[in-house]
Amino acid sequence: MLLWLAQNFQQDFSFLRVFNFITFRAVFATLTALLIGLVAGPAVIRMLTRLKVGQAVRTDGPQTHLVKSGTPTMGGVLILIGIGISTLLWADLSNRFVWIVLIVTLGFGTIGWVDDYRKVVYKDPNGMRSREKYFWQSLIGLVAAFYLAFSVSEVSNMKVLDLFFAWVQSGFNLDLPPKADLIVPFFKTVSYPLGVWGFIALTYFVIVGTSNAVNLTDGLDGLAIMPTVLVGGALGIFAYLTGNASYAKYLIIPHIPGAGELLIFCGAMAGAGLAFLWYNAYPAQVFMGDVGALALGGALGTIAVIVRQEIVLFIMGGIFVVETLSVMIQVAYFKFTKKRYGVGKRVLLMAPLHHHYEQKGWKETQVVVRFWIITMMLVLFGLSTLKLR
Repeated sequence: MLLWLAQNFQQDFSFLRVFNFITFRAVFATLTALLIGLVAGPAVIRMLTRLKVGQAVRTDGPQTHLVKSGTPTMGGVLILIGIGISTLLWADLSNRFVWIVLIVTLGFGTIGWVDDYRKVVYKDPNGMRSREKYFWQSLIGLVAAFYLAFSVSEVSNMKVLDLFFAWVQSGFNLDLPPKADLIVPFFKTVSYPLGVWGFIALTYFVIVGTSNAVNLTDGLDGLAIMPTVLVGGALGIFAYLTGNASYAKYLIIPHIPGAGELLIFCGAMAGAGLAFLWYNAYPAQVFMGDVGALALGGALGTIAVIVRQEIVLFIMGGIFVVETLSVMIQVAYFKFTKKRYGVGKRVLLMAPLHHHYEQKGWKETQVVVRFWIITMMLVLFGLSTLKLR
């Protein structure tokens, strides 16, 4: 919105030309979202407290968490407000990638809101049934994947339609341009053609998988939000470089016209996340809830697909990956041993992984900060793939 206003008046006020720079708008998008979160935070927390949307703590979780029962949840609404307002103010609203990321974020946020609502109203820690949640996640993920399969390959929505019709006329057997290939980091020329169906399948698993991975990680005060900020910030760098033809050519990465505008969204996400951390740091005054975790995970996955860095997201979001694998391994091993021996056994003391370390005697703050440090290292390693080829 502000970019449009600046472009209309920059002939009369030359200083408004600074709005044409993505980096300038990204900085102020970050500050705007941060300010919105810090100012609106107390009011949102009071509103959630008044509505009695307190967290229903799992009885099978760590006993030390029982004191958290009643702490306001659904605080992810605060994050979404900051991201939404800041992005609409500072981003180029004619950019198709900004809108698809916003739609996915708000779509997954809506699913999380319904899930949280059922938890706090019906006092059921499990919320939505898994099948229902996955159905809506899959619907949004598939729609986004289908659109992105053609969108990352072209420069405008009209060109996207042309490519789509060409695919239909070819009998659904049209190859996508090389920029839509799966890129393997650390190698200059190694990539794998996916085709339309392969691209859709990969994108679906990245978006839905990342959404649920962030949600599983969100189990301790501040644990999920800081890695999200770090990974989101790094993806913003990838987006800026991918959207710039000169940088993309120099770094030997795909040039995706329009992707650079996602730096605005990533900046807003970082600012909103840091503002939320102000109130979510131990001892938390408010919890993110599924409304925030599902939305942020979906956003990270979508941005990674657009900038063609799915494998790098896997690296930088290593904490999210390990947390998810810990749950999968725990459940699979328990079911296997119960079926074979009649008694279920566990690999970890408790899943997800952060609870395992709590059971081993680590304090909550130790687990959180150490996982943050690991994420910082993984993000730096992921950024190194830009030059280590």
